[in-house]
Amino acid sequence: MVLLLALLAWAWLRQQPASGRGIALLKLGAVLAIPLFGYLALSGRLHIVGLLLALAYPLVRRFGPALMQRHKKVSGAGQQSTVTSRILEMSLDHDSGQMFGRVLEGPLEGTSLEQLEEQQFMELLHYCREHDSDSARLLETYLDRRFGESWRVDDRDDDSHENSTGASAGSSDLTREEAYEILGLSPDASPEAITRAHRRLIQKLHPDRGGSAYLAARINAARKLLLG
Repeated sequence: MVLLLALLAWAWLRQQPASGRGIALLKLGAVLAIPLFGYLALSGRLHIVGLLLALAYPLVRRFGPALMQRHKKVSGAGQQSTVTSRILEMSLDHDSGQMFGRVLEGPLEGTSLEQLEEQQFMELLHYCREHDSDSARLLETYLDRRFGESWRVDDRDDDSHENSTGASAGSSDLTREEAYEILGLSPDASPEAITRAHRRLIQKLHPDRGGSAYLAARINAARKLLLG
């Protein structure tokens, strides 16, 4: 029975597109985990599940966001906004609210944020605070959305850097191309589409709703620039 199931699973995986096999493998693992969980529960070995989950957690935390980002890019699902600073490029998925980022400058240049370890995040944040305040605010926003407030326990920098308001994120440093990217729109978007995109994003990211003051300021600046 096990051999038959393995053959069927292998045949199903081969039918999936190469770019989507990582996600397909995760789905297959989730399906197979159900009967395994039932068997362990009936045989009194449920503690093994806890051990397996403890071993799997670090892998899921490190590689899970990257796999989801790759899946979204392959499938084309969801609209995204992109905010670029001197050191970071950050994308926000409108549907899920998840953020994905890439380092553009410095010792970690070219690295995806989803691949970084905790200590590397602190080093990157320190680098951003030294070289570009906008990048620091952008990274703080990413850390808040991914880890909540827990990352601040490890933040040993000057307390004056915390809880940045994004007050400097005005429209004067924005180009029209960047404004369209922030709102997740094409350059031929109508004024009505700009207004709708702004409303949708500001509802998700306004500070009063637990969002980011810095991103809210960039979104407002993008709308102001495009609508004149």
